[in-house]
Formats: sequence, C-alpha cells, structure tokens
Amino acid sequence: MTGPSQTLFAPRGQPQSRVESLPFISVIVPVRNEAAFIGRTLDQLLGQNYDADRFEVIVADGRSADDTREIVRGFQRRYANLLLLDNPKRWSSAGRNAAVRAARGEIIALVDGHCELGGADYLLNLADAFARSGADCIGRPQPLDVAAATPLQRAIAAARASSLGHHPGSHIYSTEEQFVPPHSVAIAYRRSDFERVGLFDEKFDACEDVEFNHRVHRAGCRCFFTPAVRVRYHPRTTFSGVFRQMVRYGRGRVRLLSKHPETFSVVCFLPAMFLLGLVVGSVVAWLSVWLALAYGSVIGLYAATVLGVSVALSLRARDVHLLPRLPLVFATIHFGAGAGVLLEALAGASRKPAFWRKQPVTASLRRAA
Repeated sequence: MTGPSQTLFAPRGQPQSRVESLPFISVIVPVRNEAAFIGRTLDQLLGQNYDADRFEVIVADGRSADDTREIVRGFQRRYANLLLLDNPKRWSSAGRNAAVRAARGEIIALVDGHCELGGADYLLNLADAFARSGADCIGRPQPLDVAAATPLQRAIAAARASSLGHHPGSHIYSTEEQFVPPHSVAIAYRRSDFERVGLFDEKFDACEDVEFNHRVHRAGCRCFFTPAVRVRYHPRTTFSGVFRQMVRYGRGRVRLLSKHPETFSVVCFLPAMFLLGLVVGSVVAWLSVWLALAYGSVIGLYAATVLGVSVALSLRARDVHLLPRLPLVFATIHFGAGAGVLLEALAGASRKPAFWRKQPVTASLRRAA
C-alpha cells in the first residue's frame, strides 16, 4: 500500500504514469428510492479508468419502495465488485455505517445515488489527491448545475450557489485547490479516520456528514480540497421538494448544535430568526403605527434584497427564465431552513439532549486489501 508521503503519479505538468499498486478504494453509496438516478450513477462508478480489482462499490439500500434494488441487482450480474447491502434503519447515516463496516478499502469514499461524477478518472484523481497532499481526507465542490436541468432546477442551482443560498463559510462551491476545514466538504477518508473518531451518528437523518466531519476536524485530521473530484448533484424538481429538504437541514443543524455547542453560527439560524420575526411581528405590528412601519420595513428590505440578488444572478447567467423563479426559490430555502430549526427546537425542548458515544468500529472493519 502506498504511504501518505509517496506519490502515485508524476508531478503536475509532467506525463502521468501509473504504478503497479494502486490503493484499494471502497465507494459507499447510501440510497433510498433512487430508481430515477442510481443506474446512471453506477454506470459512471463502475466504468472508471481504475483497476476493477482495486476498488469496490457498496450500495446500502434503505428498504426502497421503487425499483432501486432491482436496478442494482442488474448491475451485479455484470460487475463482481458491486455489493448490495440492506439498510433496515433507512436513514443515510445507518446505511453509511453498514457500508463502512463491510468495506475493504484503505480509502473510503462517499457518493450519493443522485449525482454526476466528473468523468472516468474520478477514482484516479481521488487517489492522486491523497498521494499528492498526504491529507487524512479529501473535500470536493458539489455544485447543482447538472445537464438537462429544468428552468426551476437551474434557478435552484443558482440560488444555492449564491451567498444568499448557502453558508458563506462553506467551501462547497469553491474552485481553488487548498487545505480547508472538512466540515461541509470532506467526502473521502483514510480508513484510519474511522478508527480514530468512530462512525456516523445514526440519530441524524440530515447533517450526519457535517457532524462526522466536525469530529474529524476535532481529531486533528487535515482535509485537502480539490476540484479534481467535483461531483454535480441533481437539484430537487419542485418547490415542495426544496422546502422538505431545507426543513431536514434545519432540524439537523439544531441536533448538531445540541451535540456540539461550539458549532453555533448566527448565519445558520438567521432564517429561523426571520421566520419567527414574521410570525410574532404580524401580531405586534397591531400595537402601534411605529411597530407596523418597522415590521413593513423589514419585509420590504428582505424582498428588495432577494429581488436584487435574483436580477444579478439572472443577468450573470444570461437566463431570463431564472428571474421569475429565483425569488420564490430563495423564500422556499429560507422559510424551509427556518421552519426546520424551529420545529427541532420545539421537539428538543420536550426531551433531554442525546449525546454521542463513540461507536466501536475497529473490530468490525475488514482489513484493507
């Protein structure tokens, strides 16, 4: 096995040459009801320019009610390095853990069932990133601008990539290769990372990756961010889908804060503060003209900001179809995230905080190939 200080390929700017021994990579794909996308994802993963004896793809299915399992089984008849696991707990966190326990790789990479890889050299680029950087984990950009997107999906992609649509401290839309905190971007790890910090917290049905990466960061692991392993995610296709997604994210953020108080960020909770202000302000505004003016001014400022950003994004993309959709997309993102925070805060008030205990992992992991 190649060590962290060694290189698998020639330095950048020189012709690359493969060595005889590539690191064994386990690619983990947690899914549930991904029949619309899983076939394309597996096509891209299993068609990699990487020795088939040096990587495996592990699909952990959360009891899908569609044809996801049948599609995966069809691929299994053609690819010996594809494994299908049952995830009776259904959540992605549990599926990831089941796959990590079964994985044979020295490098363990996470790929979702509804994304597009950057090409057939994805795994080669991943191995190269580990070798060049000597990092403990690798981070990547995750834009939403997939091919053949609908006007609404293009609007969602543009909104999420803007400073008004995601945490400004995140590197998830960055394009510069650099060392960064792993919290929102780390997706591939050395096996030793799991032995150091444990598995994913199965009490999380969203933000489990952020919570895990927080522990990775706290353990002193270094994360190397590179666009060479960029993936593109499929945006939701409806406003209701975006709203439900953001509610889950909001609830996950509160659980993350409950477990790790040091993760508090005012930015993450602004949508909840704004939504709560809208509700309370609609009542308080009746008490005086001045309060009504203040309430109306806040709403007007928000509307003006959203409209201004929407116009700027539409002009930058030269896409007239974005403008009528972007204000509604921004409102859906903000209200969904805010509602998730408030719902989880109310739910958490009636129960004691659940604190994470490190889950045993070493004994259940198979030795690296």
